[in-house]
Amino acid sequence: MDTFLAVIWNPDIELCRVFGHPIRYYSIMWMVGLVAAYFIVKKLYKDRGIKQETFEPLFFYCFLGILIGARLGHCIFYEPDYYLHGGKHFIEMLLPIRFLPQGGIILSGYSGLASHGGTIGIIIAMIMYCHKYKVKIFECIDMVCVATPLTAACIRLGNLINSEIVGKPTGTDWGFIFVQNGEDFARHPAQLYEAIAYLIIFAVIVLIYRKHKEKIGSGFYFGFCIATIFTFRFFIEFCKEVQVDFEQGMTLDMGQILSIPFVIGGIWLMLHSRKK
Repeated sequence: MDTFLAVIWNPDIELCRVFGHPIRYYSIMWMVGLVAAYFIVKKLYKDRGIKQETFEPLFFYCFLGILIGARLGHCIFYEPDYYLHGGKHFIEMLLPIRFLPQGGIILSGYSGLASHGGTIGIIIAMIMYCHKYKVKIFECIDMVCVATPLTAACIRLGNLINSEIVGKPTGTDWGFIFVQNGEDFARHPAQLYEAIAYLIIFAVIVLIYRKHKEKIGSGFYFGFCIATIFTFRFFIEFCKEVQVDFEQGMTLDMGQILSIPFVIGGIWLMLHSRKK
């Protein structure tokens, strides 16, 4: 194989260890994405004259919403036979631990997170936040969706560092060789494709916002965000390896099936926003 055309991908996935527990770049990329969104949405709140003390709890709600939703989404959508079978597995779904077969418990972190579940979780969290703090729901969600693609790009870069959610073999000398997975052939860097797409979507949303700030609160940005992200997600799945065994032989995998309602809902929101 001519490795001149390939990227030998073998980064260190850990930044450091704290009291024996690893701090991984994946976790750092999650936090970078969330913190970037925090400052972007804070600026949008200020532009719209919404009280800053009303803004501060939003980050807490969004953080818990996306984490809990993404975790439950993975367990329910991708591994229900494991996590919904037995009390110990149910505890593993809720807590970042793993029960060892020989006895004992290890701190494993949340080893499975699903973007579709995270999207549902953060929407529910924002509805709860808006109800409590008397913020208009579509105004809040639209502002958060201006920043969401940037956060999504950071998360996918974290997946790339972890050498997970890999693409299918390219069948050529070009591609990424994921050494950590014990491979010596090139694959599509599907995580990188997604990260680039989400950065482009973020840039487009920012450009639209600069010209059409009046659309905040109409649901347009909410619709545009989920429609574009999950449309790309639908098509990129064709060059990804299946995530779980039951997807083998399926015409559409679970990621594609779950993306369809979001795309339809996003398009409907954009069309409905024109009436507003």
